[in-house]
Amino acid sequence: MFLSLRLPQPLLLEGEAGVGKTEAARAMADALGTPLIRLQCYEGMDSSEALYEWNYPRQLLRVRLAEAGGAELAEEDLFAEDYLLRRPVLEAIEYPGPLPAVLLVDELDRADHDFEAFLLEVLAEAAVTVPELGTIRAAVPPAVVLTSNRTRDLHDALKRRCLYHWIDYPSPEREVEIVRRRVPGSSRELAGDVVAALGRLRAADVQKPPGIAEGIDWVAALELLGAERLDEEAAQRTLGTVLKYREDQEAARAAGLGRLVGGTA
Repeated sequence: MFLSLRLPQPLLLEGEAGVGKTEAARAMADALGTPLIRLQCYEGMDSSEALYEWNYPRQLLRVRLAEAGGAELAEEDLFAEDYLLRRPVLEAIEYPGPLPAVLLVDELDRADHDFEAFLLEVLAEAAVTVPELGTIRAAVPPAVVLTSNRTRDLHDALKRRCLYHWIDYPSPEREVEIVRRRVPGSSRELAGDVVAALGRLRAADVQKPPGIAEGIDWVAALELLGAERLDEEAAQRTLGTVLKYREDQEAARAAGLGRLVGGTA
């Protein structure tokens, strides 16, 4: 993160879903004391959803009011900043500083290659051109964090422009500390039971291996139910917090929840 800020270059984070890539961007924003501006990517996304759109309903209302009052409207009256809907990339570029806002481009692998190429060009220039208003340049270019779950390979040109870091699951000891920090008051024993069970699930053939977030939810649910340790009964009652596919739950039950929890009682 330090190098990404000082060089400056975008930071590309890859890793399994749920290992904390998004949290890393949030931690950067917290450290800087600046906003985290998130662009959630998805298939079929286009540039307008990243940059800006015009508020057509407000523009149409302005036209109707002008017609009703017999007033004339110039083009610049309709395409003024008051009618501009800023999307995440433009919002990050316009942040005044003095420290940069953090622009999180989340799950870039879900977008298509054309969007990836467009984003690379915009971030390289740290500027957005709005034909009706001109070019808007960043006073302080945003700190950019890109995340990918590797559902497809990102283009080499993008990777060349970025610092790359792979985030793996933390060690069991570290994960216990993370879980306990996020679930205040939770016992080390219960958190340890859950983290051990998460490790077994990640090693198993499940469609959606549980991440750190699922572990946090699992411990929180167990605490609410008054469980002191993760036993077979407690696992049965809370399985939906950690396994989100019916097939995975059925496979876990078929294998025996006692094996999942490691025989703790």
